[in-house]
Amino acid sequence: QLQLVESGGGLVQPGGSLRISCSASGDTLGDYAIGWFRQAPGEKREGVACISDDGGLTNYVDSVKGRFTISRDNAKNTAYLQMSGLNPEDTAVYYCASVEWCSSTSIIPSDDYWGQGTQVTVSS
Repeated sequence: QLQLVESGGGLVQPGGSLRISCSASGDTLGDYAIGWFRQAPGEKREGVACISDDGGLTNYVDSVKGRFTISRDNAKNTAYLQMSGLNPEDTAVYYCASVEWCSSTSIIPSDDYWGQGTQVTVSS
């Protein structure tokens, strides 16, 4: 069964950049479409970005378009989220998960399992 572990989060100043990673084990990452989700304090979890299994298609929530880039290296069994122009509103726990639906308006995870995620804090 696919297991995903997020890493790379940390404290970043406003306007800064950070790349977080999603490392897969237990199965082949290239067999799955992958999404990044985030949950800010006191807010609902939202889909941020998603990418098809071969990396050919990507979608982003409007609030991160032009700032975030989702990518994957299937040979390394790893997906990434490159975040630039970070602002305090981006502060959240970021999770990766396989997705069953990936569009500009909806990113739906394949199941309801969520790992520990990685904390991204944007603050001066």
